[in-house]
Amino acid sequence: MCTQTGCRNPLHCIVPPFILENMAKSDNTKVRDFAIKNLAQSAAARATREILAFAPNLLISASPAASRYRLVYDMRGNTSPLPGILKRSEGDPASGDTAVDEAYRYSGNVYDFYKGKYGRNSLDGNGMTLVSSVHYGHSYNNAFWNGSQMSYGDGDGIVFSRFTKSLDVVGHELTHGVVQFTCNLEYSRQPGALNEHFADVFGVLVKQWRMKKPLSRTMIAKMWLIGNDLIVTAPTRKAIRSMSNPGTAYTNDPYLGTDPQPKHMSHYYAGSADSYGVHINSGIPNHAFYLAAKGISGAAWDKPGKIWYKTMLALTRTSDFDDCARASIAMAGSLYGVGGAAQKAVKKAWKTVGVI
Repeated sequence: MCTQTGCRNPLHCIVPPFILENMAKSDNTKVRDFAIKNLAQSAAARATREILAFAPNLLISASPAASRYRLVYDMRGNTSPLPGILKRSEGDPASGDTAVDEAYRYSGNVYDFYKGKYGRNSLDGNGMTLVSSVHYGHSYNNAFWNGSQMSYGDGDGIVFSRFTKSLDVVGHELTHGVVQFTCNLEYSRQPGALNEHFADVFGVLVKQWRMKKPLSRTMIAKMWLIGNDLIVTAPTRKAIRSMSNPGTAYTNDPYLGTDPQPKHMSHYYAGSADSYGVHINSGIPNHAFYLAAKGISGAAWDKPGKIWYKTMLALTRTSDFDDCARASIAMAGSLYGVGGAAQKAVKKAWKTVGVI
């Protein structure tokens, strides 16, 4: 339920609602019908989220694990009841189902990333089981974190392919879980945009880390794109979002429209759509992180990633862009020296996007 002050028990989806709404207006009958069905399926998922809000540990392992523990289920095209039929547990061999095995592998990559780089034991810091459901809905164009688990659609094959295909999407959605168990940013306005921002940041970082390419070799545009691996590319579209150049992920696309993300506060979206711009305005802090990472030597997941991870832990439910900027500047100084190169790069980045 969304109110004037925020969204209660929101569903954290990688594809913003305005994209599906644009697709629902398409002249392509298949695209339009799938989008209309997807919007209805998302409504059903939000209803499930409401139920889970009263029993948040329903799908979480009762016994925290000392190391990663994954469960992957098959929804077989249904939307309920979650999680579906168990297909693969921790330590099981490959199932032969591509979506099952991708969800298993990539959720493990995300666990290893947080554990290895930042010392975090799963999403809650206490060994939470990573539960994933694949083949959610029929040609469902989305992936979401519902407060207890991940669900992935197979895409319509026209605009989107299966959502387990993209490691940065898996990392994005699981990071919503990390946010939930840390600063728990409310899903509206600037706190909500920061919620989406942190998910994008760590989704991109786990992708870069998995490829083991240092910053000097990852400044090519695709390494700062969200969802480029699952979108069916065309001259008018290349990804869901771009951190290096917000507002350019898709332009005049017949299905998606034009990317509305700003990269500077002078173009801040002040409307009420998209929970008051949570996916739209995340472009501003996203670009700040990109600039900070570019200005700090080394791999983006090292110093910049650690600064942003520690900043996420330091924020509160109602933190805004200014809070995030000041906290990250202070964190850069605390970790790498007051007045040092890292702190200067972070401060310059936030100034460049007009936050401070």
